[in-house]
Amino acid sequence: MTSPARRHFQRVTAARAAGDAVPGQPQNGEQYELMMAAMWEARRSLKAIKSTEGKIALKRQLLPQFDAYIEGVLESGSGAQDDVLARVMIWRFDIGDLPGALSIARYAVEHDLDTPDSFERDTPSLVAEQLAEETLGQLDRSTDEDRLALATTLAGLCSEARGLIDGADMHDQISAKFHKAYGYALRDAGCPAAALEQLKRAYTLNDRVGVKQDIQKLEREITRQNAGTPGQ
Repeated sequence: MTSPARRHFQRVTAARAAGDAVPGQPQNGEQYELMMAAMWEARRSLKAIKSTEGKIALKRQLLPQFDAYIEGVLESGSGAQDDVLARVMIWRFDIGDLPGALSIARYAVEHDLDTPDSFERDTPSLVAEQLAEETLGQLDRSTDEDRLALATTLAGLCSEARGLIDGADMHDQISAKFHKAYGYALRDAGCPAAALEQLKRAYTLNDRVGVKQDIQKLEREITRQNAGTPGQ
């Protein structure tokens, strides 16, 4: 475990190097080189695991070593291209740490950072798709007892992400998946009218996205509510 003093040193030196870097050019500095080496070792360990569940568990163990570096870059970075930052964002999505992932996504989208070479998606598309997949997955795995609170949180995160990706040029299928996930979160959070708007947008973008019946259900629910009739 990294000591508080070491974490402070990592954060401060990372912040200094990130602030001095040229926007759009590759990041450099001692801490970046150390983090790149640590990331290489982490990826090597992950390649030895076949199970997706096992990979996610290992990522949870590996990610904290990068936290101080990430804090420093987000604190003072000028927008240099940073593969460590981008990959940590992706891994945070993978383990379900959506607030942590979005904290990096804000910086990455603002500075138009590229995703690592192994990913074909640009940053806004990657953020939209990974957030959508994780949102849908968490809703599917939720219980009746925790669904309302979880959906409310997820809807808030989707709203935050929408502010980052609105206007970005991305494939309609990805955008549709995002609006579907946002719509389901709003639906389960008790906001049928807002959910209907998102699902209709998803269907407009991709009529195979799988929301047609849910649109019809929401329309009937809203009609009953407007008529003052309880649902059956």
